[in-house]
Amino acid sequence: MARPRAIFACQTCGFQSASWLGRCPDCNAWNSLVEEQIDTAPIGRRGPPRTAAIPAPLTALTGGDEERWASGIGELDRVLGGGVVPGSVVLVGGDPGIGKSTLALQLLAALARTGTVLYVSGEESPQQIKLRADRLGLPTAPEAERLIVLPETCVERILEHIERLAPVAIAVDSIQTVFTEGLASAPGSIGQVRESAAQLVSHAKRTGRATVLIGHVTKEGALAGPRVLEHMVDTVLYFEGDRGHPFRILRAAKNRFGSTNEIGVFDMKGTGLQPVENPSALFLAERPQDVPGSVVVASMEGTRPILVEVQALVSPSALGTPRRTTLGLDPNRVALLVAILEKKLGAQLFGHDIFVNVAGGVRIDEPAADLGVAAAVASSFLDRPIDPHLILVGEVGLAGEVRAVSQIEPRLREAAKLGFRRALVPDSARRHLPPTGGLEVSGVASVAAAWEILF
Repeated sequence: MARPRAIFACQTCGFQSASWLGRCPDCNAWNSLVEEQIDTAPIGRRGPPRTAAIPAPLTALTGGDEERWASGIGELDRVLGGGVVPGSVVLVGGDPGIGKSTLALQLLAALARTGTVLYVSGEESPQQIKLRADRLGLPTAPEAERLIVLPETCVERILEHIERLAPVAIAVDSIQTVFTEGLASAPGSIGQVRESAAQLVSHAKRTGRATVLIGHVTKEGALAGPRVLEHMVDTVLYFEGDRGHPFRILRAAKNRFGSTNEIGVFDMKGTGLQPVENPSALFLAERPQDVPGSVVVASMEGTRPILVEVQALVSPSALGTPRRTTLGLDPNRVALLVAILEKKLGAQLFGHDIFVNVAGGVRIDEPAADLGVAAAVASSFLDRPIDPHLILVGEVGLAGEVRAVSQIEPRLREAAKLGFRRALVPDSARRHLPPTGGLEVSGVASVAAAWEILF
């Protein structure tokens, strides 16, 4: 019989070494290698034999629209692509206290209308879960009898209870607390997370039970554990937002059954996560009027246009190296736009601290906000406010040109619906736009042309 062998595995990236190292040579993390015991037995002896797969030509395979269960949470269904797919595995990550467990409990309470659901808790006691359910006001009879709570961390025992209860959906909170008896390493280690998730994923695919795995994140915001964990599941959802803000953004980083660009917006209240039907109106509700450095931009998140406020503050710096601080935007992109303003427009920004923020805790990754960011910085630098009824859309190139962006028509429709009267867009896109009712659209070919119109 083969004996277990000790290795040292990096808890950040999964790198393995025969001896302990102070610094991981793969990800350069310090003191991240932890000793683990691995089974050196042949793979065929570690479990029951599997049924051999049968090859088939593509023409013999059946396809079509997969069945979906509507959760009743509109924003969650949007991110998932229309609902929960039976047999799918969804991984939810986010900072502590941001609402992962609340969302999982609300989802299971909604799916309890379909049949029995199972909430596996490895961190909280049943009493704590009961208190949360009472605070959220869910579930109600007869769904309350179908929501089963299981405080267990051994994956083999969890699977035994699943076979006995036969639930339609399962939530595991969290995957870092689950372990398998086949490995001697501690729960939360690279090997334990990988093997435990593999057994749960295999069971979900074999039985058609929808499974939700809640995962911890590192201080950098990435899911803790092996990177292969994201490849094993069907959907990866990340919670974004600051716990100081009531808004929560649920973004799909991977989705085999829908778009990866969709986001869901929630409002964290005492009764749980409440979907926000009109995020643009919510993000612009407290926007100041006639204040320098405040600009509204239109961002596309999947098929949904969202209007957000970009704020900039430019002030003289007493430091040798002025500060460049951004929240909700790529700092490299903001530095590029500041360099364009200095080079193409002669703005003397090198002796100023520049702070740029997206209000509401939203993060914008697309370049369509470039024109708005540049206008916000220029507005604060000149101390001249921009028309509060103006919206800006456009990508800025290194030569100072304003480039066209995709899906500009739904952006302008959203702006017109919220009462905006003017729009500044790329000139190349302006020539092909149909008439927009109630919205005066102006085209600019360069940042200099936008500067002349705005200031």
